[in-house]
Amino acid sequence: MILNHGVSCSQGEWVWVDSGTEVPIGARVKVTDTGHQLLVDDEGKEYKLSQKEDSIRVMHPTSVEGVDDMIRLGDLNEAGLLRNLLVRHRQGIIYTYIGSVLVAVNPYQELPLYTADQVRRYHGRRLGELPPHVFAIADTCYFNMRRHNRDQCCIISGESGAGKTESTKLVLQFLAAVSGQHSWIEQQILEANPILEAFGNAKTIRNDNSSRFGKYVEIFFSKDGVIEGARLEQYLLEKSRVCHQVGPVTQNLNLIHFKCRKLYNLRPCVLKGDCVVCDGRDDAKDYTRIRTALKILTFTETHCWAILKLLSALLHLGNVSFEASILDNMESSDVSSSDHFTIAAKLLEVQPASLGMSLTYRSFMTNRERVSKPLSSEQAADCRDAFVKAIYGKLFIWIVGRINSAIHKTPTNGPKYVRNSIGLLDIFGFENFASNSFEQLCINFANEQLQQFFVRHVFKLEQEEYTKEDIVWKNITFNDNTQTLDLLVGKPLNVLALIDEESHFPKGTDVTMLNKMNQVHAKGNIYIPSKNTHDMEFGIRHFAGVVYYDSRGFLEKNRDTLSSDIIKLIDTTTNKLLRQIFEAQLSANVVKNPASNNRIVMTPKSSLRVSTLSGQFRQSLDSLMKALSICQPHFIRCFKPNDNKKSMCFDRNLCIRQLRYSGMIDTIRIRKLGYPIRHTFKQFLQRYRVLLKTTVCDPKTSFVKKRRAAVVIQKHWRGYEDKKQYRKLQRGFQRLQSKIRGRLSRLHYLKELAAAVTMQSQVRGYLARKSYKSKREAVTVLQAHTRGMLARKTTNKMRTDAAAEPEPVSEQEMVETMFEFLPHKVSVGGQEGPAPEGFEVMLTTNVPVELPVVEYDDEDEEFSFIKFSALHFQGSATHSHITQRLRQPLLYHEDEGDTLACLTVWWIILRFMGDIAEPKQINQEPSTVIQKNLGQRQNRRLSNLVGLDQVLNIRDEIYCQIIKQLVNNKNQKSSLRGWVLLSICLGIFPPTELLMQYLESFLRRGPSSYGPYCAERLRRIVANGERGELPCWIELQAVKTKKPTQVSVALMDGLSVSLPVDSACTSAEVCQALAKKVNIKDTYGFSLYIGFYEKVWSLGSGGKHVMDAISQCEQEVRRKGEEEQHASWRLYFRKELFTPWHDSSIDAVSTDLIYRQVIRGLKSGEYHSEKEDDFVQLAAMYYYVTFGSTNSVENAKKVVGECITTELIETKSQGKWIQLVTAAHTQGPYINSRRSTDSVKGDVVDYARQKWPIFFSKFYEVTQMSGPPLSKSNFIVAINWNGISFQDEKEKKLLELPYPEVTGVNKSRYEQAIPRGQFLLQSVEAGEMADLIQWYLEGLKERSVYAVALQDVNRQDDPTFLSYKRGDMLVILKDGEYSPDRGWIKGTNERTGNTGAISTDTVLILPTLDKPSNTTLSLLNLSPDQRTVAQNAPYIFWLYYSQDSKLTLAISLVSLRQPGKEGGRGAQARGREKLWAASKEPIKQPLLKSLVGNTDLSHLASFPSPILKYMGDYPIKQVRQPIELTDQIFGPATQHVPLQDEVYCQIMRQMTSNNSRYVVDYGWQLLWLCTGLFPPSQILLKYTQRFLESRPREPLAADCLQRLQMLVSMESRKLPPHQVEVDAIQQDSNQIFHKVHFPNDKTELFEVTSTSRIRDLVRNIAYKLILASADGYSLFMKTPNKVVSLQDQNYFFDSLRETIDQPKKTKRAREVKKGATMPYLVLFMRKLWFNVTPGRDLTADLTFHFPQELPKYLRGYHKCTKEEMTSLAGLLFRVKVDTDRSQFVMIPRMLKELVPADEMKTMSPEDWKKHIIASYNKQAGITMDEAKVAFLKGICHWPTFGCAFFEVKQTSEPSYPSIIQIAISKQGVNFINPKTKEFLVMHPFNRITNWSSGSTYFHITIGNLVKGNTLLCETSLGYKMDDLLSSYVNMYEMQRQAVRPRNNSMFPT
Repeated sequence: MILNHGVSCSQGEWVWVDSGTEVPIGARVKVTDTGHQLLVDDEGKEYKLSQKEDSIRVMHPTSVEGVDDMIRLGDLNEAGLLRNLLVRHRQGIIYTYIGSVLVAVNPYQELPLYTADQVRRYHGRRLGELPPHVFAIADTCYFNMRRHNRDQCCIISGESGAGKTESTKLVLQFLAAVSGQHSWIEQQILEANPILEAFGNAKTIRNDNSSRFGKYVEIFFSKDGVIEGARLEQYLLEKSRVCHQVGPVTQNLNLIHFKCRKLYNLRPCVLKGDCVVCDGRDDAKDYTRIRTALKILTFTETHCWAILKLLSALLHLGNVSFEASILDNMESSDVSSSDHFTIAAKLLEVQPASLGMSLTYRSFMTNRERVSKPLSSEQAADCRDAFVKAIYGKLFIWIVGRINSAIHKTPTNGPKYVRNSIGLLDIFGFENFASNSFEQLCINFANEQLQQFFVRHVFKLEQEEYTKEDIVWKNITFNDNTQTLDLLVGKPLNVLALIDEESHFPKGTDVTMLNKMNQVHAKGNIYIPSKNTHDMEFGIRHFAGVVYYDSRGFLEKNRDTLSSDIIKLIDTTTNKLLRQIFEAQLSANVVKNPASNNRIVMTPKSSLRVSTLSGQFRQSLDSLMKALSICQPHFIRCFKPNDNKKSMCFDRNLCIRQLRYSGMIDTIRIRKLGYPIRHTFKQFLQRYRVLLKTTVCDPKTSFVKKRRAAVVIQKHWRGYEDKKQYRKLQRGFQRLQSKIRGRLSRLHYLKELAAAVTMQSQVRGYLARKSYKSKREAVTVLQAHTRGMLARKTTNKMRTDAAAEPEPVSEQEMVETMFEFLPHKVSVGGQEGPAPEGFEVMLTTNVPVELPVVEYDDEDEEFSFIKFSALHFQGSATHSHITQRLRQPLLYHEDEGDTLACLTVWWIILRFMGDIAEPKQINQEPSTVIQKNLGQRQNRRLSNLVGLDQVLNIRDEIYCQIIKQLVNNKNQKSSLRGWVLLSICLGIFPPTELLMQYLESFLRRGPSSYGPYCAERLRRIVANGERGELPCWIELQAVKTKKPTQVSVALMDGLSVSLPVDSACTSAEVCQALAKKVNIKDTYGFSLYIGFYEKVWSLGSGGKHVMDAISQCEQEVRRKGEEEQHASWRLYFRKELFTPWHDSSIDAVSTDLIYRQVIRGLKSGEYHSEKEDDFVQLAAMYYYVTFGSTNSVENAKKVVGECITTELIETKSQGKWIQLVTAAHTQGPYINSRRSTDSVKGDVVDYARQKWPIFFSKFYEVTQMSGPPLSKSNFIVAINWNGISFQDEKEKKLLELPYPEVTGVNKSRYEQAIPRGQFLLQSVEAGEMADLIQWYLEGLKERSVYAVALQDVNRQDDPTFLSYKRGDMLVILKDGEYSPDRGWIKGTNERTGNTGAISTDTVLILPTLDKPSNTTLSLLNLSPDQRTVAQNAPYIFWLYYSQDSKLTLAISLVSLRQPGKEGGRGAQARGREKLWAASKEPIKQPLLKSLVGNTDLSHLASFPSPILKYMGDYPIKQVRQPIELTDQIFGPATQHVPLQDEVYCQIMRQMTSNNSRYVVDYGWQLLWLCTGLFPPSQILLKYTQRFLESRPREPLAADCLQRLQMLVSMESRKLPPHQVEVDAIQQDSNQIFHKVHFPNDKTELFEVTSTSRIRDLVRNIAYKLILASADGYSLFMKTPNKVVSLQDQNYFFDSLRETIDQPKKTKRAREVKKGATMPYLVLFMRKLWFNVTPGRDLTADLTFHFPQELPKYLRGYHKCTKEEMTSLAGLLFRVKVDTDRSQFVMIPRMLKELVPADEMKTMSPEDWKKHIIASYNKQAGITMDEAKVAFLKGICHWPTFGCAFFEVKQTSEPSYPSIIQIAISKQGVNFINPKTKEFLVMHPFNRITNWSSGSTYFHITIGNLVKGNTLLCETSLGYKMDDLLSSYVNMYEMQRQAVRPRNNSMFPT
C-alpha cells in the first residue's frame, strides 16, 4: 500500500495512518537502506509513502507510550483511546482511567495484582495517587461513603467475557478486607457469588463462566465502616439456557452441567445440544466449593438435597421425548417410554400418569364444560420446556431469597437507624448479535437507561471541573439517548407497551405485533421498520449503533406463561420445595386469564402482579435507577481484547466496538464540547513554540526568563505583604517579650529581697539570742536564791508536821481520800418497795498478789515516759522515783487550787506506797490537810476536771505521779502498792489524749504480773467511759487478785447466773452476757436491776457502770457505820420496757422470764389493778400453764396462794378466790383448743403489757422551766410502748401523749429561742429520754402503714403518681415496688381508692401500728388559728445542750405546714418551668435548643425519668437494678454524640437547688460516671468546670473535675458504665480494683479507671510483675461459654460490657432472670509467642510459659521421641514432688500428669516408672523452678512450640483427612494430621488473603483474591482462630511500618 502525505517525517516518528476502517491506526516512520520511507503500523504492516496528498497526522507524544488517565491524551479521539488501550495491554497493564471511570481489559491470564499486599497498598490512598486498579475504585467508594455519609454505587458493565463478575468479586473482596472485622457476615456475602454463579452462570462462546442474569449487590456498613449485611437483587435470568444451548461449544448452567456429567452421566442433558468440557475447570472441586458456600449461607442438608432433587428432575425431563400420533383425526403425542420419565416423576413426587397428561394435553373451558385437547409432539416439547424453565426460574428466585435472609440483617438500633451502603451493579453489557431476540431488546433497554445515567454524570463532573478551575464557560449542549428511551418506554405507544398490549390479546401473534410497531413508529428516525410484510425483523438506533431484532417468539417469551394443567400437577406433589417455590401460584388456585389462553402468569415476587416479563423487568429497572440516582456513582467498564480468550491478543475492531458500546466515546464528545485540551506548562510550550517571535524556545531563555521575571515580581510583592505581616507580628512578640522580661526581673528582685530579709532576720536573731543569754543568767541566779528560800520554808513545815505525829490511816481510807474529788452523782430513781426474796449474794475469795519485777528503761521508744517528762514536767522534776515532797506539780496548771490539789495527791500517794511514814497524830480525821486546803472546791473545779475537761488536768497529774514513783523504784513493797494504785485508777477514769500513748507504752514495758492487766483495764475504761463513784470494796479486792469479780444475777424464774465483771463493766455488757448464757433472742427491754434493803432501781441496759451502783450501796452501809464488805446488795434481770410491736411467739425463753416476772409481780403487789377480773384471768392462765386442763381444789388453792396477794385474800375469802379462778379456768378458751403452754404464757405477757403499760416504763425526773402551766412544776415523765405520760409523785397523770401525736425529736448543743407556748423541761437524763423516744418513733414509722397528706398533690397526667389533698388518709402498701430510702412509697388514698407512688416529702408517716382515730386525724389537720384553742395537738421534742451543761427538753406545739400561696408576679410565674433548677416533674422536651428540632434524637433526649429514678426524684420499683437505669441514661448518649451535652445538663440541673442531700449524693454518682464516659462539648465544658469548681466541699467534685480534664484529650467510651463502676461509686469508692488471674492459678488486684485501655492495663501488669516486655501478652475474659481475647485499643470496661452483653441478645439469654450478671474472670496470658527464649525472663517462664505450654504437651499436640518424653517426664515429676523420693511409687498413678495422653500406652506403667526414675536421677541437684525452665528449653526447638492448636472438621480439601489440627504460630498457619502429627502444609501469613469466623464455622482463603484456595472448617472456636490470626498479622504489620515503611513484603516466609 502506498500512502500520500504532505508532512515531512523523520526516522522513528509516530503518526496516525488510515487503516481502511473508520479508526486510524498508529504507525512509525522507518527509513530503509535505500533511503525510502516506510510506515510500520501497530499490527506490523508496512506502508509506502508518496508525496501527493495529506493522508497522515503526527501522533501526540502522550499516545506514543500511553498514559494512566486517558483524559490526559493529546489525541482525544477514538484512535487515541484505542491505541492507549493497545499499548498498555501489550505492557501487561490492564487498568486505565478515563477521568474517574476505570477501564478494565480482561487479560485472560492470572496476574499478581490481587494479593493482600495490594489491598493494604490501595487502602486509604486518593484516586490517581497510585496506578489504576479496581481496588482504587473500591477504596474511593469506601472513603466517600465514610467521609460524606452518602451511599455509593459502582456500575460494572461490559460484554460477556469482559470480566464483570470477577471485577464484582474483587470489589467485594476489597470491601471485606478493609472492613477489617473478618466477620462471618462478610464471608457469607463473599460466598453468595459461588452459589449465584452455579445456578446463574454458564459456558458460552465468549466466556467460560458467563453470568446469564444481572445482579445488584448492596453492602450495608455501620457508622464505623464495618460491614453489617447485604442485599441481592437479580434481573432477567436467561432460563432458556436450561433447555437449549446456543452452539456446539456452549453448555448449560454450571450446576446443571455438573449434575449431567458427574451424577447421572446423562449424555444429552437437554433437548438440544451436547455437554462440553471446559478447560481449566475441575467440576468436582467446584461442586465441593458450592456445597461449602451453601453451608456458610445456612442452607441445611435438607435444603441441599431438595435442590439437587429438583435439578435432577429437570435433567431427566430434558431427556424425555414425545412420539407423534393421531387421535380422533387430530395430532396428538405420547411420552416415549424411558427411565428418564419415571425417574423425573419420582423426583418431582407426582404420579407418572398425571405428569404425562399435563405434558401432552391442554385443557380449557368452554361455555359449559372443561375440554381437553391433545398436543402435538412439538407442542408437548414446548410444554415440557416451559415447565422446566418455570421450575428453574422459581428455584433461582427462592435461592436468592434464602441468601438475602442470611446476609440481610435488620438494624438492631431500631427502624430509624440509618446506615450507609455501597451498591455493585453487575449487569449485562450492550448486545448486538447476528440474530437478536426479546432478551437482547430488554438487555439493550437496560443499557440505554444506564448510558443516560452515565452521560449525565460525566457531564456533571465536567461542570465541576470548570467550576474548580474558575473557568468562565457557557452551557454545553450534548446529544443523549432520550429519543431512544422515549421510543422504548417513554411515549404512550412505545415499543414495550405495544408488545405488552399484544401479549394480552388471545389471538395476538408476532406478526400483528410487528405490524402495529411499524404502523406507529415507522416515521421516526430511531425506529427502523421491516422491509416488507414477510420480513420479521425491525431495527432500533441505539447509542452504540443500530440493532436489528427478530420478532419471532417475542410474545411467547414476554408472556412467560405456564398452563393451568401444570399448576394442578404441582398442587398434587408432595415435594415440599416444589410446593414452596410455587406457593404464590398455588394460593391463587389457578386463576383463569382469558387473555392468556387460560394460563397462569409467572411473577418473580408475590407482591408484584405484573402480567408480562417486560413489565417485571421495567419495574425492577425503575427501582434500580431510583436507587442509583440517590447514590454517588462510580463506573468500571470491562473490555475483552478478543473473542478467542487468548492472552496478549488485541482485536482492534472488537475493542473499538466496545468503546462505543460502553459510552466512552460520549465521554470524549462531552469533553470536546468543552475544553478538551489540557496541557501542562511544559507540554504547552513544546506544542506551541512556533507562535514565538524568536526561534529560540529553550526553556532556559526568552519566554522562561520572562516567566521567571514575572515570578520574581510576584515573589517580591508577596514578600512585601509577608514582611508587613511579619513586622506586625514582630511588634506583638516584642511586647510579649517585654512583659515576660519584666516578670522575670520582678521575680529576680523578689528573690534578692527575700535573701536580704533572711540575712536581716539571722542578724537580728543573733543579737536577740545574745541579749536573752545574759538575761537568762541573771534569772537563773534569782531562781536559785528563790528555790533555796522555798526549800528552807518547806523543810521547816515538814519538821512541824512530823512533830504532830498524826494517827495512821488505812490504805482504803487513803484511796477514798485520794478519789474524794470525784463527783457524787444523784442516785438513779426507782420504785420503792420490797425486793424479791430468795436470792443471796455470792462473795469472792482473796488470792495472794504476785511480786512484780521493778525494771523500766524506755528511753529509746517513741512514746517513752522519759520523753514525756522531759517535754511536759516543770522545773527540775525527773521521771524517776523519789521520796520527797514536790515543790510544784509535775504538770503545769493555771488554777492555784489545782496546783495545791496536785501537791496533796502527791502526799497521799507517798503515804499509800509507804515512801514516807504515816503521821503519828491520833483523833484526827483523815485527809485533814486535803480538807483544809481544798475546802469547798471539791464540788466545783476538781469534779469538772476529772469528768469533762479536754486539756491537761489533774487526772494526768495523778497518773504521772504514780508512774514517776514506779520508775526505778527499788522498794518492792512500794512498787507493789504503786501498781495496785495504778490499777485502781485505771478502773475509775482514763487519761487524756496527751498522756494516752505514753501510758500505753509504759504499761507494755511493765512487769508481767501487772503490765497486761493494767493495759486491759485501760482499754476497758477508755471503751466504756469514766466512772462516777468511788471504787467499791469488792473492786479493790479484785485489783489485788487481778481476776474478775464473780457476781450473781437473779432471774425471774428463780434461778441465778454467775457472771464475771470488772471495774469498767456496764449494765449493757452484763445484759448481753446473761442473754447469751441463757439463750435469750429477744433481748430488748431487759434491764439490770440492783436491790438494796427495801429499794430496787434500774441500771438499764446501757452505759451505766455496775460498780458505781455497788459503790453507792457500800457508801450507804458505811454511813450507817457498818463494814462495806457486808453490804447486802443484789442484782436482778427483769423486763423493763416493751416495744409497740412486741411478739411473744418469737422467743420462748424471754417470754417465760417475763411470764414469771408478771406472776411474781401479782403476788408481791407490784402489779395492781382496780378490777379483780384482771387477777382472776391471769391466775386462770397460770393455772393452765402449771397444771394443764385438770381441775382440783388443791391445785386451785396453790394457784391462789402463788398469784393473789395476801391483802386481796384477806379482803375476800380464799374460797371465793378459789371458786373464781376455777370457773375462769374451766371457761378458758385454751381448754378446748389444747393450746401449748408457751402460747398461754404469751397471752399472760400480752395481757400484762396491755393492762399495765405504766409498770413497764422508763421514768425520768424533770422540772418544768417554762410553758403552759401544769399543776406541778416538778414531775416524772414515763416513757413506754404506749406513749409519753407526765405524772406526779403519786402517779397522778398530768398529761398523756400517744405516739401518733408526737411528730419528732430534735437535739442541739446550743440553746435555741423557745417559741411561745412550748414546754421547757429540764432533766439530767434528757439525752437518754430523747434517744428512747426517737427509737420508738422510728420503729413505729418503719412498721406503720398509715400516713396523712401534708399538701395537695395533683398528678392526674401521670398514672404512676397518686393524687391527694391535704389531710387525706393514705394507706401505705409495702409490696417492695418502690424504695423508701429513695424517698418514694406506694399507697392508696382512702378517700378516692386510687393507688400510686407517693413522695415521702409530701406526707407524714404516722408512728402507729393501728389505724389512727378520727380524733387524732382531726388534731393533725388543725390550722394554726384552731390550734391555739385546741386541748391536744401534735408535739415536737427539741433537745439541746444549754449553757449550764444540763440537757434541756423542749416540747413544742406546732401544726402541719400550710401550702404556700403566691401572689402578684410570683403567681404569674408559678407555672413557668425553671430549666436551671431541680424538679420532680419529667421534662417534655430536651433542655438544649439544638435537640428540639431533631425529631430522631428529641425522644431520646426527653429521658429524665431514668435520671430522676436513679437520684430518687421519681418513684422506682425496688426490683430495678442500678445498672438498668445507668444503661438507660448513658446508653443513647454513647451512641449519639449530640445527646452527651443533654445528659450533662440534665444531671447538673437536677443537682441545682435540690434540698435533698440524699438525692444530690446520687446526682454526684451520676456525674462521676458521666465524667468517665464522654466529655461535654467545648461550649459546655467551661460551664461544667465552673459547676464542679464551685462545689469544693463535695467529696466527688475534685475527682469529677480531674476525670473530666483527663477525658477531654481522650476518645469517648462506646458503651455505658460497667456493673463494677456502678457498684464502686455506690459504695462511695472512687478507686476501682479488679482481680486478674494468671495461668499459674495466682491472682492479684490491679487498679483500673474508667478510661483504662487494655494496652495500658497490660503494660501496668507487666511492669508490676517485672516482665522483660509486655509485647505478646494480652487480657482475656473467661465466661461460662467461652474465653475471649480483649482488643488492645479498647477501653477495659467497654470490652467487659461488650463481651458480657453479647450473649444477652440471644433467645436463651433473654430467658435468664432480669438483672442477673454473667460471671466472668479476667485472665492475663501470653497470646503471641515471638521472641520467647526460655531462661531469659524467669518470671515469664514460671508464671506464663510453663503453665500455658504444659497442657498442650500433655494433650499430645507435639510430635516428640521416646527419649524426649522420658526426659521431660523426669522434669515434670521433679516439679510435682521436688526432692521427695518416697513418691516414686506414685508414678504409675501420675502418668497423666507426666506423659502425653496419646503416648501413655506405648509402654507399660512400670516401664514408664523405670525410665522416669532414671531421668529424675540424672537431673539431680536442680530446683523445681529450674526444672520448669529446663522443660521449656526441652520443647522450645520443636516447630509446634508456642502454637495454638485447634481440632476442626473439614470437607473442602479431599486430600486432607476429615479431622485435622490447625496450629497457629509466629511462622503462619499449619495444617497437621492429628493421627500422625505430620505437617500437611504450612501457609505463611503473606499467603493468607482472607479469613472469617462464624458460630460453628471458620473459613480461610489462601492465595490471591481471584484464584485462592478456600478451606471451610467446622469448629466452635473460630472466634479464637480469627483473633489470633488478626493479632499476628497486625504485629507483623506494625513491625513492617516501623522498620521498612515502603517495603511490601511484610511477612517472613
